[in-house]
Amino acid sequence: MERDKKGGIIGIIVTIIILILLVVFTNNNSESVSIIENVANIVVVPVENGLTYLKNKLNGNDSFFENINQLKAENEKLKQKNSELEQNLREYEIVKNENEQLKQQLNLAEKYGEYTTVPGTIISRDISNYSKTVVINVGSDNGIEENMTVIADEGLVGYVVSVTSNTAKIQTIADSASATSCLASTTRDSMICKGTVEKNSILKAEYISTDSNIIQGDSVETSGLGGIYLKGIHVGTIKKVVEGTNKTDSYALIETAVDFEKLETVLVITN
Repeated sequence: MERDKKGGIIGIIVTIIILILLVVFTNNNSESVSIIENVANIVVVPVENGLTYLKNKLNGNDSFFENINQLKAENEKLKQKNSELEQNLREYEIVKNENEQLKQQLNLAEKYGEYTTVPGTIISRDISNYSKTVVINVGSDNGIEENMTVIADEGLVGYVVSVTSNTAKIQTIADSASATSCLASTTRDSMICKGTVEKNSILKAEYISTDSNIIQGDSVETSGLGGIYLKGIHVGTIKKVVEGTNKTDSYALIETAVDFEKLETVLVITN
């Protein structure tokens, strides 16, 4: 604080001297005034610069600017490091997802060990009101053929409708054009489960025998009839039984075991 006062006093004294000189020479001609101004600029400006430097030095302002530059450099390094960490995190998530898919495929292969299967991962899907199909990343090069049954951990997915060398298109049982011959697991009543346009996870079970005794909550599995699906694959659960005006109009709503909107990994049964 005392240093600031001393610097201020010196500046005031210098300023007063300059003003006195200007007043003294004001009565002289403009050439003299110009000379005085030039002299004042030559003398005063370096003095003021020196005083400013001295003041900044005393107050530590020069180290402040040095610290600012240092902080900028450190900030750039931190930004670079953060960018590298974000990239590493993205790569970790990719590897994690790949490992999770491989784990799911291994679990599926163990669960359905009695079948010869080829694992696949869904690479695109068309889950709209009318069409419910998915495409997987294996095809004829992997032994995949049309009409092969496709399953997931939860149960039946659908069957292969077309193949390329490295992809296969699957029509799911939820597709409105699909019809699956099924049995009620407990009562063994037969039915035909068709996809609906209302919901992706609901099938409509029709052609139920007039003397059937199907019950809500019972599970539904493939009957093995129709030449496509193997017998005994889990399809879903009876959520509602609707009685018609007569027995022939009765139907049931089946909730599929597979969530087709979240489905990622499947097995194609090749035998």
